[in-house]
Amino acid sequence: MTQDQTTELKRVDARRNEQTLLDAAAELFVTSGVNVPVRDIAARAGVGTGTVYRHFPTRAELVIAVYRHQVEACVQAGPDLLASQPSPLAALERWLLLFADFLMTKHGLATVLQSSDPGFAPLHQYFLDRLLPVCASLLQAAEAAGEVQPELEPYELMRGIGNLCIGAETDPNYRPHRLIEVLVMGLRRPV
Repeated sequence: MTQDQTTELKRVDARRNEQTLLDAAAELFVTSGVNVPVRDIAARAGVGTGTVYRHFPTRAELVIAVYRHQVEACVQAGPDLLASQPSPLAALERWLLLFADFLMTKHGLATVLQSSDPGFAPLHQYFLDRLLPVCASLLQAAEAAGEVQPELEPYELMRGIGNLCIGAETDPNYRPHRLIEVLVMGLRRPV
């Protein structure tokens, strides 16, 4: 094996470790909060704590990376769902459910994201810049297919989903996904 091949294998391994760490941290942030011990994140990811610190020297860097990772997963899901679902409305509904999952994770991050750390300040605009166009494209596709009422604003829809998710992290009997399904039924164009 050449030096270049060895270096590339190390890069692939490092990227895989980083993705695994981000997924593990996101899961634990939801269940245990953002102050979950690093050793728990490392154990969930199947790596040593040194690997966590090598990728994310501070907790703030880890939180920001988890947030961005989840935003990008929602961004990628939009076109993937549009291509794989039986209709644009079905794609929109599945995306809204994924978006809700992200928001419930984000609510677990809310206190730290509102802290005085300057690294957190641009995250809300990043969220809007990346996700509004995805929601808009799904809505436009559903409108073009005649499946939803026209002129619904993506921001209003995303804000409404956000409001439906409030409280889900503290009340095990509250199921925002069911309400989202009802909301999507209300979006349908009357026949």
